[in-house]
Amino acid sequence: MIYLSLLALIAGAAIATQTSMNAQLGVMLKNPLLATSVAFVSSIFFTLCGVLLVNREIPSVDMVREVPVYLWFTGGAFSAFGLGCFYYLIPKMGIGAMLSAALTGQLLLAMVAGHFGWFDLPVKPITLAKLAGVVALISGIVLINRG
Repeated sequence: MIYLSLLALIAGAAIATQTSMNAQLGVMLKNPLLATSVAFVSSIFFTLCGVLLVNREIPSVDMVREVPVYLWFTGGAFSAFGLGCFYYLIPKMGIGAMLSAALTGQLLLAMVAGHFGWFDLPVKPITLAKLAGVVALISGIVLINRG
């Protein structure tokens, strides 16, 4: 479990780094959507390299056909919207304020989605302890972004 938590921590640092760099690219190009496009093109390249290095088998035609159409596009649409917003907002808000607000949105949706089992997630009911955690999180974000 420590390995997974450490990997998640590193992934979070990678997101903060890439959003900062791509926001700078968006400022320099005067177009955050173009920076988003560049990020996705380079992501395709690196993820395809990873697939070629790591995966030893490809999905069968039947497996591909079983995937609902909306799953092929909605994740990408949400990614494009979210990252485009990141690249637009970071130069205006700062990386800390932007990512703390984004993290709050992620955690709130994750808690509600887990409570109702959306997206085939295991059901994890909202408890008083979780609600106290949300209040603490939002209080911490207010303190972090103050001043």
